[in-house]
Amino acid sequence: MTTPVFQFASLGSGSDGNTTVIQAGDSYFLLDCGFSMRETIKRLARLDIDITQITAILVTHEHGDHIKGMPALNRKYRIPVYMTRGTRLAKSYGELPVIEIIEDFNAFTLGGCRITPVAVPHDAKEPAQFTFEFGGLRLGILTDIGFITPHVVDGFDCCDALLVEANHDLALLSMGPYPQSLKTRVSGNWGHLNNLQTADFLQQINLNKLKTLVIGHISQKNNCIKKVSEVLEPHLPARLFESIKYACQDEGFGWISL
Repeated sequence: MTTPVFQFASLGSGSDGNTTVIQAGDSYFLLDCGFSMRETIKRLARLDIDITQITAILVTHEHGDHIKGMPALNRKYRIPVYMTRGTRLAKSYGELPVIEIIEDFNAFTLGGCRITPVAVPHDAKEPAQFTFEFGGLRLGILTDIGFITPHVVDGFDCCDALLVEANHDLALLSMGPYPQSLKTRVSGNWGHLNNLQTADFLQQINLNKLKTLVIGHISQKNNCIKKVSEVLEPHLPARLFESIKYACQDEGFGWISL
């Protein structure tokens, strides 16, 4: 008997646009849609996916680098969109003809995949990050979070695969081109994780089942893979040190199977 496919990929990860693709059996989910409709369709083609195959779009929060193409795809292709009530009310998206509201961060099931929203601290109205459980395996995707809470540690513990952000290096951010107000926002409790915070998070969760670790949402102006690896890799088990992957803005990353 053939084992159902459970895999994930990225269309791009960073300040200019974020979309993660999850395949669970015959279902395809977009976690965020931070590129234009045209660009999203183009990047999906690199993964041999037609836009008509997408089962649903899950929205983490209302920032433009996560929702740019979502309204157009919802209207043209009637792809269902799932978001929290706070995200729905946070801004005007125009008409969204097929929408499901996530209430109280309750888990739900689509195509046999159990999807669990996790509340996170970020400067949005009701942001959520997500875990996906399918075929006895668990995938966690955690970006756009200002600091790690016990609730987040519980929510992302014991994953088989994990994508987590390491957005900025504190020194590079401090010396970088952002205005001071933006530097304060990015590094604050409602912004993004720096490399040290990501390392601390990885030491708090149970890594025994983790086979795949991807680092994403790496700032092109305030971080680099060399800085991330210097901080993270000394704290990782050797098996993860050798297989850690880094998502980029232009290419994302290709399919990774659980």
